[in-house]
Amino acid sequence: MATSERLERLIADEVGECCAGDVNDRLADLHALAERASVDGGERDVEALAALGSDTRYRIARLLAAADGDLCVCELEPLVDVSESAVSHALSTLTDAGLVTRRKEGKWRYYDTTERAEALLAGLDSTREVEA
Repeated sequence: MATSERLERLIADEVGECCAGDVNDRLADLHALAERASVDGGERDVEALAALGSDTRYRIARLLAAADGDLCVCELEPLVDVSESAVSHALSTLTDAGLVTRRKEGKWRYYDTTERAEALLAGLDSTREVEA
């Protein structure tokens, strides 16, 4: 069934009848909604949310946000129970998504969360249901 046929059926069920003008009006309203919902840089939002979509990356972001300062890969590895290369890969993904900063000091690389990561984590915390 074509989308417009389904839309016609929906409108008819809502208001009792439907004509081509009703469908065109609803489509115009829907396109206006899509414009209002559109965000410049939305791809970066999706990238940031996807970066937090892995247990390892989410745990690392949480650890970095809770730390008093930045941490090295070798400090994170024993806390997330994955290999050093997996931690490094997760940190690269988080860095690419703009959720983690990286600085090099000698042969060591240190990582910390960005304000964006901290805001996303705080948002999750504030909307989590409190268990009774």
